[in-house]
Parts: sequence; structure tokens; C-alpha cells
Amino acid sequence: MPRLLPADPVERALTLSTATASLSTGLFYSVSALYFTRVVGLSATTVGLGLTIAGAVGVLASFLGGQAADRIGADRLQLWANAIQGVAMLAYVFAADARSFTLIACVAVGGRSLQGSAKATVQARWFTGSERVAIRARLRVVTNVLIGVGTVLAGLALLVDTAAAYRTTMVLVGLLTTAATVPLLGLRQRAPGLGARMDVHLDPGRPRGRSPLRDRTYLATVVGTSVIAMQFSLTSVGVPLWIATRTEAPAVVISLLLVLNTVLVALFQVRAARGTHDVLIAGRTIRRGSLLLAAACLLYAAAGSVGAVAAVALLVCAELLGSWAEVWCEAGGWGLAFELADPDSAGAYQGLTQTGYSIAAMVAPALVTATAVDHGLPGWAFLAGLFAAAGSGVAVVARRAARMRPAETAEVAAPV
Repeated sequence: MPRLLPADPVERALTLSTATASLSTGLFYSVSALYFTRVVGLSATTVGLGLTIAGAVGVLASFLGGQAADRIGADRLQLWANAIQGVAMLAYVFAADARSFTLIACVAVGGRSLQGSAKATVQARWFTGSERVAIRARLRVVTNVLIGVGTVLAGLALLVDTAAAYRTTMVLVGLLTTAATVPLLGLRQRAPGLGARMDVHLDPGRPRGRSPLRDRTYLATVVGTSVIAMQFSLTSVGVPLWIATRTEAPAVVISLLLVLNTVLVALFQVRAARGTHDVLIAGRTIRRGSLLLAAACLLYAAAGSVGAVAAVALLVCAELLGSWAEVWCEAGGWGLAFELADPDSAGAYQGLTQTGYSIAAMVAPALVTATAVDHGLPGWAFLAGLFAAAGSGVAVVARRAARMRPAETAEVAAPV
């Protein structure tokens, strides 16, 4: 478990901000659907449509956030984007109809997406080499654990099950999201040299960075890793629906699998990230993870044609494989996102990576439902093949990129 107070002031600020925001996220995920439908009075269809529109705004914001990070300073962008998101989350308390809900959702998701691109750019510019991937891994552990804590705390509101309880929780969500801005305040004063790293755009003599849209190698890795990133919708949408509608396993298994995933990520994400700053190793790691993910899909499918006990066993095995695939694929993706980027356009490159993840988050729920949940084994087999092909393709691109990298910049790392 990473420390909440690392020695480096930038890592400490990112860790504290991430912890606070993740606690808020856990609360929000647990009560938001009930709040919007029972308290605000929106239909499930309206909520889904509003969030889809907000997701499209998030895709655009992720891309523009990368561009902005290279022009105004990534740390400044992260600070203001976090504050905007916090205000928007608090504004959900005042949502009264579909129009106001959708508008607030667009601002909230847009702010979160801007912040994601800025945060990745801060890491790319401030840290170097294996340190960047290691810190990204530690932050992800903090994210998962605190989301889990938030989910547990939200159980109190679910237990009370009143409009006042849900409204109070949403106020807390807004306050916590806003509070995540506090660790970022005055960061340049606490971290000497940060301003110079973030404000390279002010140097008139600096070389003009390459556009990631013209970098075919980087584009290929973003496409591949974004396809694999759809695995998160398996955990949050596909598997719960599959268990509830197509297997004999009890519904409580859904919570068991979510807890198992959180524990495994917390225990092994940092370890899985070791060495993935090496491009070749990063590609191999993603390929191994994608093959495990494909195997997990087939085990999930098998759980739909057996009795309750066997289904639970298959689901647990699938979650074990899927969780390990997740930490491998994430670790490899971070390595490629950092190491293949042009350092003179760090924001634009990290913004493109975040855009890919945003597109995956927007498309994946519908795709997973239309394939695995609706069509059973053929659908799960399609997803398995899709993940395996994407991971294998990324490995091929990474191998070619490793051969093209100058020998003097190559770093030797031990295999994962």
C-alpha cells in the first residue's frame, strides 16, 4: 500500500488529491442512480441519455485538455479543472429536471476529463523513466482503495434509504471533490522547479513538439490500449448483468467480485508496473494481460451454463484472471503512454491517451451489453477475440518501436 505522504511534494499533492477525489467517487457511484431517479425524479432512460451526452463532452475535453496543458501549464489546468468539477458535483443537489441534470453532468464530466489529461501531463513532465510508471501505479492503488471505502460509507445512505440521506450524501460528494483541490494549491512554491517544468511553453526557443495525431506508432498503441480499457465496463456493467440475468449464482457474488478486484489491484498493481517503462516489456506485458482477459471472458461465459456452485467457482476464477489482466494491461499502457510520447508535446500526447480511455468508457457499456449479456457465449467469445487481438497488436507495435528507439535512450529493465 503506497504512503499517503510521499517525500516528493508533487507526488504528495497528487496522492492526497487523488485519495479525496476517489472517496467522493465511491460515494457518488453508489448513490447517484438512486438519487437521480428517486429524489430528482428522472427516468432511468433520461439519466442514461444525459450521461451519454456528458460522456461525449468528456471525450472532447480529454483531447482539448492535453492541448491546453501544453499552453497554460498542466498544474494550473489540473487545479482549475478540479475546482470546476467540484462545483459541478455540488450543483447536482440543485438539479430539478432533465435539462439542468444534463448541463451539470456535462460540466462535471468535462472537468474530470480536463483534469485527467492535466494530471497525466504533470506526471510526464515532472517525473522521469521508471519513476513515472511507479507513481502512476501507486496512485491507482490509492484510487481503488478509496473508492472501495467510499462505497462502504455509502452503504449508510442506502441503509437509511431516504431522500434526505441521498441528498446529504450528494452534498458530501461535492464537498469532497472540491476539497481535492486543496492539496494542489501553492504547489509551485512547495516544489521548486515545478513552474519551469510546467511552463516550457513560455520558452520562445523551445523546439516545436510533434502532433500525436501524426505519430502512427502512438496512435496505434492508443487504439489498442483503448480497446482493452473496455474491460472496466465488464466489471461495472457486463459481469453484474450477466450474473443477475444469465447465471444461477446468487446476486451477492457481484459484491464479492468487486471486493476481490479491489484487493488484487491494491496488492499487485505496483509490482506489475515494475519494468514497464521499457517499451518492449510494456508491449509484452499488455499482450500477456490481454490473453488472460480473453480467458476470463470464456470463464464468465461458462458460468452461464452450470449450476450455482460451479457458477460461483467459475466466476471467482474469471475475476482472478481478469484482475491480474487489468493490472498488467494498465501497467503496460502507462509505460507506452509515457515513453513513446514526444516530451516537447507531453500534454497533447497524454491528452490523446486520455481521449482513448474516454471513448472506451462511452462506448463499452453498450458494446458489452449487446455482445456478452445479450448473446451469451458467442458474445463473450467475440470480446475475448477482440481483447486478444488488441493486446497482440500493441505488442507488435511496441516491439517495432523498441527497435527504432536510439540505443543511448534505451533502459534495461528486468521482466515483470
